[in-house]
Amino acid sequence: MRILIRYFFRGLRVVLAPFMLISEKLSTPKSVERSPEEQAKIDETCQRLALYQFRTCPFCIKVRKEIARLGLNIELRDVQLDPEHKQALLEGGGKVKVPCLKIIHDDGREEWMYESDTINAWLHKQFD
Repeated sequence: MRILIRYFFRGLRVVLAPFMLISEKLSTPKSVERSPEEQAKIDETCQRLALYQFRTCPFCIKVRKEIARLGLNIELRDVQLDPEHKQALLEGGGKVKVPCLKIIHDDGREEWMYESDTINAWLHKQFD
């Protein structure tokens, strides 16, 4: 019975995935306008960030929309398609759960932030 449920939800994801991606493209907000100097400074800060995600995860889509709204150039690492990213997430964050924002602080310390609302609040606080 458990395997039947698993395949049902996998099939559902396959059917819904294109609709979710199209919806994301159509509903992603325009990014904020900044001067070139401000944007360059923010881009430099974003080089220390990476978002571990799945393309069709609704919570990941929520974070990507906030990243787009804030005009951030954060590296997206697809854990579902790249086993190296999946292993890095497991070793660094301790669990394979998305979305997860990897933050490298100025002192070299790594922080692994889970939960879309927490990530969006942190991005908003840092960059808005």
